Parts: sequence; C-alpha cells; structure tokens
Amino acid sequence: MSMAESTGSAFDALGHFRRKRLFALAVPAVILAYFVYIFFAFDIPGLAERARMDNARILLADSYSHKTHVTRDNRTGGITVAVEGEAKGTWPAGEGPDWVRLEGENRAVVTLNAGHEVVIDGNTLRYDVPDYGLITAEVSRREGILLDLPSAEVPDWISASEARVELTTEGGRVTLTKARTEVMRYQFGWELFWFTLDSPFHGKSFGELVSLVFSGERVVPDKSNLAAIAHDVWTNKMWRHGDVMWAIFETILMAFLGTMGAAIVALPLAFAAARNFSPFMAVRGAVRRVFDFVRGVDALIWTIILSRAFGPGPMTGALAILITDSGSFGKLFSEALENVDQKQIEGVASTGARPLQRYRFGVIPQIMPVLLSQVLYYLESNTRSATIIGAITGGGIGLLLTQAIITQKDWEEVSYYIVLILIMVVVMDTVSGWLRRRLIASDDSGL
Repeated sequence: MSMAESTGSAFDALGHFRRKRLFALAVPAVILAYFVYIFFAFDIPGLAERARMDNARILLADSYSHKTHVTRDNRTGGITVAVEGEAKGTWPAGEGPDWVRLEGENRAVVTLNAGHEVVIDGNTLRYDVPDYGLITAEVSRREGILLDLPSAEVPDWISASEARVELTTEGGRVTLTKARTEVMRYQFGWELFWFTLDSPFHGKSFGELVSLVFSGERVVPDKSNLAAIAHDVWTNKMWRHGDVMWAIFETILMAFLGTMGAAIVALPLAFAAARNFSPFMAVRGAVRRVFDFVRGVDALIWTIILSRAFGPGPMTGALAILITDSGSFGKLFSEALENVDQKQIEGVASTGARPLQRYRFGVIPQIMPVLLSQVLYYLESNTRSATIIGAITGGGIGLLLTQAIITQKDWEEVSYYIVLILIMVVVMDTVSGWLRRRLIASDDSGL
C-alpha cells in the first residue's frame, strides 16, 4: 500500500470516528431538547401551580377511611347521624356512636379526632380549635353565615363566604350553609362493610359471630344463623356485595366470550391469509386487509360504535373485544401457519387422509402451542380491558367503578372496586398461566 493510500485510510478512519462521536452527542441532545419542549408545551409549571394538595389529602383519606356525618337541618330542625351521609347508613332517631352526645332535638356535642370538640346548638356552631381559639358561626336567614374568628387573619384551612363556611382540621371537617350544618369525623376502615345498622349482627365481633354459627338459638326465626349472616352480608345495602360479585362475573364473561369468539372466527380465516394454504393472492390480500382494519381500530372505538348500533350491555362489550381480537388472532395464526412443517402434513396425506383430516392431524397440532398461548394471554389482557369497556357499555365492574368516581363522594367504594379488579386480574393471570403450562406441556408431550 502506498503512502497516499495509507494516509487516505487514516483520514477515513478519523472521519468515521468523528461521525460516530457526533452521533453519540447528537442523540442525547435531541432527547434533551424533546423533554424541554414537553416541559413547556404541556405546561408542567402551570400544572404544579394548579395542584391542590388539600384535595389530594382528602381524596387519599376517603380511600381508606369513612366519614360519619352529624347533620342539622337549619330549615326544619333535627339532627341526624349517618355513615357517609347516606340514608342507608343513618342511625335511628336519637341514637348515634359513642362520640356523639345528643342533647335534645337541636343540640349535639361531637368529639372529633385529636381531642377536638364541636358543639351544635340550634343555628349556632362553636368549635374550639387547639392552638387557634374558639370559632363561632351562626346561620342567619337574612344575613347568611356570621363567622366570628379569634384573629383577623383567616388561615388557609378556613374557607369562608356569606353563603358557605368550611373548616378542615386534623380533627375533621365542618361545613355550614343556610340549609344545613354538618360535622364530619374521619375514621379508619370501611364502616358497615359486612353488616348495616339494621342487621341483628351489626357490632358483633368475629368471635361472637362464630359462636352464633354453632349456637342452637336462632337470631332470625326462619333461618339458621349461618344463612342469616350470609344473607345480610350478601344483601348489604351500603356495599352491595351481591351486585358487585355479579358485576365481576359479567366482566370475566365479557372477556371470555370476546376472546374465545375471536379465536373461533380467526382460525379458519387464518388459513385463507396464509401463503402456503391459500394459493389466490387476491383472497390473501383481502383477508389480511380485513385483519388490519379490525385490529387497527381500538376496542374502545368499536365499543362506542356498537353501543350506538345495538345499545348498551355486556354483550356489546364482548362483541367489541371479538372484533378487535379477530384481527390480532388472524395475523398471529396466519404467521404460525406459514411456518408449519410440510413433512408432517405430507406424512398424514400419505395415509390417504382428506384435506380436512390433513389440517386436523397435520397442521393444528403444530400451531396448537402458539394458539393456546396467545388465546390465554389475550384472555388475561382482555379481563383488564373489559373493565374499561364495561364503563362505556354499561356492564360489569367498570360501570360500578365509573359511577362511584362520578359521584365524587364515596372514594372508599372506588378503592373497594379497584382492589377487586386487581384480585380479578391476579386470579386470571394465575389461572391462565397454569392452563398455559398444563395445556402446552401436554400438547408437546402428545406430539
């Protein structure tokens, strides 16, 4: 090699290293520029300013605890005590938990958390907040709400106007309007989860319930104690366990029908889309474009379209899953068919088998592991998707979850539904994984 050629090779090598160095620096710079663009385009600083941490704390507290409302009607008089403020969780007139002392029809002393105490005395409320002082609020029909604070400066945990006053402390929450005075105390746990106030088993410990099961004396005359306990839990008017379990079943059924229906539809069409089984290019192209179309449109879009066409319901959701997964299964199955071993098919054909018998004994056993694996995986995935689809079609646990979120009140129910969804997904994942191992292993051993 001449001196000029060696010099040229050296310059080429240096140029190559220089380009690689520039490329290595350019990629991080482009990524950094992209993140800077997102930071300003999505208004991240504005999002931080708009964040309401007080609302976030209330939301978090509502998810793992419950509120008991002590409410006075400022128009007609009378004090009621209710869990979550619902009629289904209202204590009988004149009764309440031990931290509420009712003194007549329009007077109550409410002991909140952290030793706070609120006195409701007719249209007047007095709240002595530790380390702050006595807050007095009076509801006047003419002048609105008259608020008397121990200091001229209003702290950030007090929201006050002539029409509404709200106090949020570590002890609880207090709201006053012309219509009602309401004191709310947070308590850990989901109250009335097993038995409502009208159940004879409310307030009994687990040990007492177990002893009642084995006791000969019946609490409910026409039922055994075990049957009565199960009935009161299943028909709980606050938590609706029976309706929730049926909704879970609807969600799983929606995913199962959609997934299995898609597999049944896609398998014969996959033969028409595979090169080695469909000699006509026009047929292959048409079937493949159908697969692209139905899987290219998201299941949520199909759900909205089908809801307009057929109305809401679980079957509409199952049909949306079926249409979307038919395209996905068709592509996967056709690719698996194009990779089958022709020698096994020829071996079956040599026995004088007919075309359908060749497919049954020479093709299906080869693609069965792929078919089972994909169908079970999609079944597991569609169990999650059916939750969102059910919120649109009006079926399954997704509908209950959406209703609980829209009310903006019972966030402990939202937590309950989310926990059930997670359990459902974990169970489906475990079952599908077990089936996948058993079926594919047995299929391989059979081959």
